[in-house]
Amino acid sequence: MIRVYTSSIIDAPCDAVWSRIRDFNALPLWHPVIADSRIENNEPSDRVGCIRHFHTRDGGMIRERLLALSDYEYTQTYEILESPMGVANYVATLKLTPVTDGGRTFAEWSAEFDCAEGRERELTDTIGQGVFQGGFDGLKRHFGRR
Repeated sequence: MIRVYTSSIIDAPCDAVWSRIRDFNALPLWHPVIADSRIENNEPSDRVGCIRHFHTRDGGMIRERLLALSDYEYTQTYEILESPMGVANYVATLKLTPVTDGGRTFAEWSAEFDCAEGRERELTDTIGQGVFQGGFDGLKRHFGRR
């Protein structure tokens, strides 16, 4: 099992960042590599079990299921159902924690998954930097500060 962990500080209050990422269908609004997204079967985008179907800007199609959502803990956990990345048993959690000094947000994004032998480093870098850090950078741009 491979583990990836990325963290960042976002110069915006936790409630504001959470309101942006809480919607499981809102990836295109804040993540720079996501082109479009829809929730299958017209389910609410905050219903545990809903499936988002989205495309990356390079044309990749990904389907993910929301496993948990907590407004109290500012967490969202999901699994990949289909992806061109070549991962299996992929489960990720995006978690926010208020930083009371300055009204900022500590953001953590982690995942565990299996992959073919020899692809561990490539996928760790792609997911950790391209997906997770890329998303954090998109949120920083959205909130207008670096």
